[in-house]
Order: sequence, then C-alpha cells, then structure tokens
Amino acid sequence: MAKVNISLDAELVVEVMVLAGVGSPQDAVEAVVRDYIARGHRTEARVQRQGEPRRTTDSLPPLPEG
Repeated sequence: MAKVNISLDAELVVEVMVLAGVGSPQDAVEAVVRDYIARGHRTEARVQRQGEPRRTTDSLPPLPEG
C-alpha cells in the first residue's frame, strides 16, 4: 500500500492519541481516518435503506386463529 506523509499540529495529534488510547501518532491518525470512513459507510447504508419501501403491518401475513 502506498504511504502518504503529512504534517499535523502536534496538539491535535496528542489529543487524538489520548482520546483513542493509542501510543503513537501514526496509530492515532489511522484510527481517526478509519473511523471517518466507517462512519461514511454507515451513513450510506442508512440512506440506501431509507430509499426502500417501509415495511408495514399490512404487508405481514395474518396470524393463525384458533
């Protein structure tokens, strides 16, 4: 996998390290990026589900009597 080098404000990275409970700046930034991507995928899934017709009680089969 290709690598990218960037500069970030040290205070931001330290804060992420503390919040994420990781010990290295590399792990902290990777955790944030992975979380951002996962959040985007969850949002996409929700939007797709909203486009589907909603299930109503009318579409359920009747309960057996007796």
